[in-house]
Amino acid sequence: MEFIDTTEALEALYDTPGAPSLRKVATALTPLYRRWIMTSRYCVLSTVGQAGTDGSPRGDDGPVVEELDARTLAMPDWRGNNRLDSLRNIVEDGRVSLMFLVPGSNTVVRVNGTARVTADAELCARFERKGRQPATVIVITIAEIYAQCARATIRSGLWSRDDSADLPSMGEILAEVSAGEEGGADYDAAWGARAAKTMW
Repeated sequence: MEFIDTTEALEALYDTPGAPSLRKVATALTPLYRRWIMTSRYCVLSTVGQAGTDGSPRGDDGPVVEELDARTLAMPDWRGNNRLDSLRNIVEDGRVSLMFLVPGSNTVVRVNGTARVTADAELCARFERKGRQPATVIVITIAEIYAQCARATIRSGLWSRDDSADLPSMGEILAEVSAGEEGGADYDAAWGARAAKTMW
């Protein structure tokens, strides 16, 4: 198998980008991009650091980010698994990408930029939910924002199917990778109540 190792060789295999794919890029929130992102309750945050790359799902009961200004977004870091993969990467290398999804829409909106992590008390307090605040907030400076071609979402039938019936549970996965030391049916049975207590 031969691999492509120059951008020239890669570009030779594709057509020239169409004008709309270049013109759709903005460097700040426009009214319509703002409307789209503020409707999104779920995104994937991609980061890079010394240990490698990370893609982290982020979701909220309402907009997944808050606008601080037309070029700045704030994302609360709600309780998760405390691995800190994304946050550690941001501290080491601020480059980030976000992919915003809205159920029912085949459009995906992407933001590329840089980010920093803050524990600023006033900013954390803005996200208070049910008496709890995030430990930190990710502050994202937008370099570019654009809508992604809908073909991948359409091809996958993402919003029109449910393929989850035969998937393994998290307890089963944990039991497999830990040789039975963790996970299993007890883990799965307790998960719902545990998650409900620690959602925010």
